[in-house]
Amino acid sequence: MDAPERRQLMLRLPVSGGRVEAYALRAPHVFSERTSHAFNRVAYSAAHVVADPLANVDPWLDAAIDWDATLAYRRYLWSLGLGVAEAMDTAQRGMGLDWNTSLELIRRTLDAARDVPGAIVASGAGTDQLLPESARHVHDVIGAYEQQISAIESLGGRVILMASRALARVARSPADYQYVYDRILSQVRPPVILHWLGEMFDPALAGYWGDADHWRAMETAIDVIASNASKVDGIKISLLDADKEVAMRRKLPSGVRMYTGDDFNYADLIAGDEQGHSDALLGIFDAIAPAASSALSELAAGRLANFHAILGPTVPLSRHIFATPTRFYKTGVVFLAWLNGHQSHFTMVGGQQSTRSVLHLAELFRLADAAGVLSDPHMAVMRMRAFLSLHGVDS
Repeated sequence: MDAPERRQLMLRLPVSGGRVEAYALRAPHVFSERTSHAFNRVAYSAAHVVADPLANVDPWLDAAIDWDATLAYRRYLWSLGLGVAEAMDTAQRGMGLDWNTSLELIRRTLDAARDVPGAIVASGAGTDQLLPESARHVHDVIGAYEQQISAIESLGGRVILMASRALARVARSPADYQYVYDRILSQVRPPVILHWLGEMFDPALAGYWGDADHWRAMETAIDVIASNASKVDGIKISLLDADKEVAMRRKLPSGVRMYTGDDFNYADLIAGDEQGHSDALLGIFDAIAPAASSALSELAAGRLANFHAILGPTVPLSRHIFATPTRFYKTGVVFLAWLNGHQSHFTMVGGQQSTRSVLHLAELFRLADAAGVLSDPHMAVMRMRAFLSLHGVDS
């Protein structure tokens, strides 16, 4: 890299205390092409939607989606061998996208997937058309689940059974959870993925499975799965606790997968141990898709050291993106998609581009560079300078 190019890849980034410091980007990292053989892990990315910044809507009240850019990003994920977990992201459902818009997103994604050989999609079915305060009984929850499942299955979609805020509100015991899940799983078309979402992602889900203690709650979830093992492909848990995930993984019935939703510890959990491994259903795979694809290819080829060498540097970035309050993580994911040229703007559904500070996003930029996931450093610098200028920082 010659001197003029080095200067082009330098900028001034804010740090705490109201100061700015010079920062020089590293040489761009080029990830290996996806290999022709299949991964030996199932890997879904919880994909973001691209907002339409020119729509005449009130962003806090209405969702306007750029459908072309949104579907283009899904084709990009599929091209890397990653599946799409659609309309289940907590930064969308209940925080910007209503059920009707989510169903339209599912329909369009399933249509697009039919033109992509090998593309896989699983779609979130929840109860968010039922306001939690409007739920009076578990049968209200069951009806809401049935409505969404029926709509997704009528499109030929596969279901991810999302955790329900309404169920968390009306359930009085673990037995209520067992009753609701038994009823739903007796009807749904297999294979289904369950989702246990921790309160760090959604405070309204505290005490899910009928107990505030995750270890006791885990036993209820395992009982539900054991009673319906023929219907359940796996469970995604998002507790950000590797020990709990491994402990639950070892208790699952034979043939039921553990899908890690641990955006803090995913590399080690996917690599696994002598007693098993986790597959992946991760929000961070949206942001680090090329690295994730390359690492999974290395793992499938038996090159564990290469897998960790690629994926390990992305973990500090992910931990930063998912820092407390974790429910605002999608802001970092979309910011990175903008820096990498996957969308032309940094505008989000629900106005969520405002949920993280300039300091947070400046540190994200440094960590993304260290992880090698700024695909076009010159574009990234140009866009970062524009962002900083908008916020009064001379970069």
